[in-house]
Amino acid sequence: MTSRIRAAVSGSASSLTGRPAYARGCALGARDSAAATVARVPDGRYAPSPTGTLHLGNLRTALLAWLFSRSSGSRFLMRVEDLDTGRSRERFVAEQLADLAALGLDWDGPVVRQSERGERYAAALAALDARGLVYPCWCTRAEIRQAATAPHGALPDGTYPGTCRELTAAESRGRERSGRPAALRVRADAAQVTVEDRLLGSIGSVVDDFVLRRTDGDWAYNLAVVVDDHAQGVAEVVRGADLLETTPRQAWLHGALGYGAPPAYAHVPLLLGADGARLAKRHGAVTLADRAAQDRSAADVRAELAASVGLCAADERPEPAELAARFDASLLTAWSPNAVTRRRS
Repeated sequence: MTSRIRAAVSGSASSLTGRPAYARGCALGARDSAAATVARVPDGRYAPSPTGTLHLGNLRTALLAWLFSRSSGSRFLMRVEDLDTGRSRERFVAEQLADLAALGLDWDGPVVRQSERGERYAAALAALDARGLVYPCWCTRAEIRQAATAPHGALPDGTYPGTCRELTAAESRGRERSGRPAALRVRADAAQVTVEDRLLGSIGSVVDDFVLRRTDGDWAYNLAVVVDDHAQGVAEVVRGADLLETTPRQAWLHGALGYGAPPAYAHVPLLLGADGARLAKRHGAVTLADRAAQDRSAADVRAELAASVGLCAADERPEPAELAARFDASLLTAWSPNAVTRRRS
């Protein structure tokens, strides 16, 4: 283990468009272990990042995640993914939870904060490093983009080509002396992974050597989400189609950490603006507060979101429990995904 990896594993960082048409191993703590081994219907979750106000697309994904859980009688968990210390703001945590509650979405147990779980991520990183699966990477984004333009066998375009994977000890020492910060990557060896999505079917991809800890010391999304879903006993992940690209990586990491099979996945279509692009601030009144300023209640917005997925008529105002009673995930399979992909490393 290099000194840089040893230091890392021993510490911890603090108008709507579109209509419808996988055994877990030991957990890291006693409470979470019990949650992961008791037989029950799959638990679901919603896990926003407090980097801004939730817009209607985020809220629709939250509503669908809640409906997947509540319609099957399972627990619905809430997790704040506040790993990005440069962008996360405490005021958005309170605001996001208040907006979800205003829509009538409840959750079971306390809200989990990723910023308080660094020891778990460090333990997972150490377990991977003990198997020789972790190495430091000094590549900048520009260097990765340039290297990725060259052919690298099985790896798809745009993925990390493994530049720092086979550095000699002398080469590594030279990069350390340069003072440039290093990220920590996992050695995936271009594994071919296929997962089954409840809405989109088989999703296959070659997994590159993705980041586990960033150059700024923050834990990477792919590591944290896998550790947390396993530790919390989450067996069904419902999230936006913009995160579809991360799923084969996370499924592979479940196995690499000895967690067994990953959760079931359902990637729901993104909410689009009138111009067909992914909903954003430029589209106007896109938050709950924006709609309130237009004299639209939270119940009105909930109904609007439900109507956009065919769960109610435009003039209905169903309560959350009624929506859960109506919900049938199979009706979403014909829904065009309208996926906008992006990579989170």
